[in-house]
Amino acid sequence: MGVRAGWRPAGPSPRASHPTGVRKLYLGPVLKRSCLSVCVATVGFLLLLATCVTHLPDQAAPESPLPEVTLLIWTPPFGEYRALPDCLELYQIRGCTLTDDPRAYPQVDAVIIHHREIATGEAELPPEPRPSAQKWIWMNYESPTHTSGLWFLDGVFNLTMSYRTDSDIFLPYGYLVPRGRTDTVGPESAFTHQLSHSRRPRKGFVAWVVSNWSATHARVGFYQQLRGFVRVDVFGRVGRPLERGDGSVVRLLRRYKFYLALENSQHTDYITEKVWNAVLAGAVPVVLGPSRQNYERFLPAEAFIHVEDFPTVKELARYLLKLRDEPARMRRHLDWRRSYVLHQPRFWGEHYCTACRAVRRTRGLSRTVTHLRRWFRS
Repeated sequence: MGVRAGWRPAGPSPRASHPTGVRKLYLGPVLKRSCLSVCVATVGFLLLLATCVTHLPDQAAPESPLPEVTLLIWTPPFGEYRALPDCLELYQIRGCTLTDDPRAYPQVDAVIIHHREIATGEAELPPEPRPSAQKWIWMNYESPTHTSGLWFLDGVFNLTMSYRTDSDIFLPYGYLVPRGRTDTVGPESAFTHQLSHSRRPRKGFVAWVVSNWSATHARVGFYQQLRGFVRVDVFGRVGRPLERGDGSVVRLLRRYKFYLALENSQHTDYITEKVWNAVLAGAVPVVLGPSRQNYERFLPAEAFIHVEDFPTVKELARYLLKLRDEPARMRRHLDWRRSYVLHQPRFWGEHYCTACRAVRRTRGLSRTVTHLRRWFRS
């Protein structure tokens, strides 16, 4: 049993994506890990990095002109209109034209359809029959727990785009790039960040920023127990006011040693900006989400502390206090930062441009996503 057993709310709870138990970190007798586990985790992490690199922009001018691709954005996600990006200027993706004019529907190569508007009835699917060879792309960055109406979409789409590594078009909330590969990032530098490794002391201990508070969430139960052992500074709707503006969370976390990166539900690959904000700020994320093994596909093993590494919340609290009082031990959770930079894709422009490349790559190929609900909830 992991620590979750002590604070899981009564009644049905979000289904974890992998069986989880008490996992042991290599730091100390209670947290010792085997070499084999580290090797397996390293291989998985490097495979993920390789996958991410394949989604980075084109690196050199092609020998022959790339075929032009036109994508239609069917509805702005969450009803928030944003100017469409120049894919070549921002991401070095050539031959990509984006439009949000529905009158272009008969001529476009693909249509990006954001799930929320279709599921809530705010928008309807494009008209049938669709033009010959046109692809429909299902785009969704919410967890399965907060994704309704999947049952009527089986057999509708041709490509999937989400944070899941097994999506047809995979673009996570964030990913690390080895410093030796920073040249692959190119003009995306505005969204790619160097990771500082300053040893300057931080006055704050543990912080949590939360806007969606629900007693049924596992993360709330976890927090209620943790605050009995250590001080947690809470910000957001149920805590102290948070400074407004872009980057406010990162600026806040630069004052803290640890950040509770607690997801609202636990599902395969559902690792959101919470973790990446902590990484960018130099705070060690304490994570609640999918299994440790799943997190290690995105981060080095020492880059985070998983709540299920400990048999009880009290043991986790003791470990945090030990790290606070022993800087040398704390450095083991931070030294990895010297080897990477962090890329955080910009919503939603980078997603559209990434989809352009996928449409070009799959031109002439025909497939249908026959079991969307079963796949996304797996």
